[in-house]
Amino acid sequence: MPAILTEQLTKHFPPDIEAVNGIDLSIEEGRIFGFLGQNGSGKTTTVRMLTTLLRPTSGRAYVDGLDVLAQSAAVRARIGVALQEAGLDDVQTGRELLRLQAHLYAVPRIQIEDRISRLLGIVDLDEAADRTIKTYSGGMKRRLDLAAALVHEPKIVFLDEPTTGLDPIGREAIWRYVEALNKEEGVTFFLTTQYLEEADRLAHEVAIVDRGRIVAEGSPEELKATIGTDVVTVKVPAGDGHAARAAEVLGRLDGASEVRAVGDSVVIYIKDGSAAISPIVLRLSEEAIPVQEVTLARPTLDDVFLRKTGYHIESETAVAAPSGTTSR
Repeated sequence: MPAILTEQLTKHFPPDIEAVNGIDLSIEEGRIFGFLGQNGSGKTTTVRMLTTLLRPTSGRAYVDGLDVLAQSAAVRARIGVALQEAGLDDVQTGRELLRLQAHLYAVPRIQIEDRISRLLGIVDLDEAADRTIKTYSGGMKRRLDLAAALVHEPKIVFLDEPTTGLDPIGREAIWRYVEALNKEEGVTFFLTTQYLEEADRLAHEVAIVDRGRIVAEGSPEELKATIGTDVVTVKVPAGDGHAARAAEVLGRLDGASEVRAVGDSVVIYIKDGSAAISPIVLRLSEEAIPVQEVTLARPTLDDVFLRKTGYHIESETAVAAPSGTTSR
């Protein structure tokens, strides 16, 4: 059986909130799985069900071959969990917290101190181990939370948006630890994130989730390959309907497979994007539509997300897919 398996996993909250709608997952042992979606897409609800913190409305879920409902205590003993809000006691030292966690998980006493020292080294907290946690930075707290999730040597670890709020240096440190633990010790990671770079860098497989449903799944490279074109983005002045007008005009452009108006930009999926830039600018100039910036790129996970959901993952406000969208 896979390390994590779900069949039509569903969670509804009264009166009519459909947080998770029929999630099917099969994650092999020793993989890093990225669950990619905006806030409110159902990521955390899914993690809470898989870690036995929330009872599913329907469907089935197995972690390490164990039913999360019928064998919840056994599941909790085998997994490590670091949720969005780190559950740390500020008056303890880092070492004291890890020692308490080891006792709670019944780690043999003879192994505890060596294991704590090793974990503190892994997350680069050796020098801060005997300071109180209230003196730690946000990045240090996230690294300590990761160490706490690993103290009983689980083979499956759930990380719910582990780098949210961290600066680039702190984020890079977490990524490095996850990669090392996966490669050197074979730890399976279920990672929820809204950061495209995080999913692209770490995950062997990615599922894009939107409104409680999986809308795309595969390796990052497989997902990007589904776009099959270059991506030209044209930024126009906000307001006055410029983006919608530009999308309508460029929808008639030869070679364009799809054109979307997203905020104050127009995204064009087209073969040979470099050759298309001049015709794009000329066409908009003829229609008196001002152009602020034109960029050309190979497809990214954000392009996949946009095509599947109708909006950019990192945008604060979703832009409905039908608005200013032309497909050919």
